[in-house]
Amino acid sequence: MTLDEQEQCDDSRDYRASRKRGGRLSEILNAIATDQTKARVSVSDIFQAMGDRAFGALLLIFALPNVFPTPPGTSAVLGAPLVFLSAQLMLGQAPWLPKIIADRSMTREDFGSIVTRISPWLARGERMLRPRAVFLVYPPMEYLIGFLCLFMAIILALPIPLGNILPALAICLFAFGILERDGFVVVAGFVLVGVSIAVVASVLVALVKGFIFLLTTSMG
Repeated sequence: MTLDEQEQCDDSRDYRASRKRGGRLSEILNAIATDQTKARVSVSDIFQAMGDRAFGALLLIFALPNVFPTPPGTSAVLGAPLVFLSAQLMLGQAPWLPKIIADRSMTREDFGSIVTRISPWLARGERMLRPRAVFLVYPPMEYLIGFLCLFMAIILALPIPLGNILPALAICLFAFGILERDGFVVVAGFVLVGVSIAVVASVLVALVKGFIFLLTTSMG
């Protein structure tokens, strides 16, 4: 057995043990959404519920809702943690969130509506992915993933028309790759980062040209 095969076997055992201890990520989110003891769900509540799932789970939770229509104010709650978590992943630090972000919250009903939208996609991903090419999800590649996630998170936060979907999807792929130890999904994330940059650059060029055209027309 080669070293890479041994690593994949070890990851598979760790993966199954983690699933046994904490259950699927989709199940954890549904449990939070149906907890009748909470009127609101804070970022801190989600953070604590994830336990040792750390970066992969947290990046996925905060990025995936940006792919779908969400209640007003959701991006303000979920966008800022992406920047902090991506920067920490890039620097090799343990995940943490400042209190001003951790205390942000939304009603349990709004959180439940988000979970309802993303659960089918999340569950499908959990069934399809498995540990493969695991060297792509460990340092130093993990630091590169963090850098690209940070770049995508910044683009996602900018008020660019239709500029949030592809960056959010790219972060989701990286998060799935880290969470499930699937290097093939990480490669797909690299590809989508390139596509995202090309699309966003095209949109920005079109907006600048439109602005220049309106400016020259009004001056004429």
